[in-house]
Amino acid sequence: MSNTLRPLSDHWRNRYLLMRHGHSQANQQGVIVSSPERGVADFGLSELGEQQLVQRVADWQWPTPTLVVHSDFLRTTQTAAHIAAAFGLTPSVETRLRERYFGEFEGQSDDRYSSIWALDAEDAEHTHHRVEAVSAVATRMQAVIDGWEHKASGETIVLVSHGDPLQILLTALAGKSLATHREQTPLAPASITLYGRSV
Repeated sequence: MSNTLRPLSDHWRNRYLLMRHGHSQANQQGVIVSSPERGVADFGLSELGEQQLVQRVADWQWPTPTLVVHSDFLRTTQTAAHIAAAFGLTPSVETRLRERYFGEFEGQSDDRYSSIWALDAEDAEHTHHRVEAVSAVATRMQAVIDGWEHKASGETIVLVSHGDPLQILLTALAGKSLATHREQTPLAPASITLYGRSV
């Protein structure tokens, strides 16, 4: 699955392949795994996720990556390793690409997401149930891109992250209200969205 958005301007220095990790064991079990304490060491890719990445590489339709940068959660680390190996690259960790922290809902059923998203739609600054605010996620995700825009040029950078952070980032890049992030088309596991410098 691919989602390609027009860049905000023609002044991007790099291309970004915004990639959600492949289907994970947390997805398979229907549980929320958003804390580093649980997500860095456990809940990696499911067998389906591994198959998705094999297919993604076999059907590659995007510019050839020159860098692979990823969240340090196991599911994103494994996804990044697969993509990097396919292109002879060495992946690097960027903790600002981590999953959004879901506070009191950590370890609970993923059907709890909907109640947080409803609160998001009312206020992108809320931290009810100790959830990380949408605005905070947007700030750290945008900072990653801003950093690469300042220190590199002409690169094609795969940023491997998670569903909520990527949808929030795409909402911010499109100049939309962060409270509308769930109006973005949901990003499927192993999906890639091309953003930035024109091909």
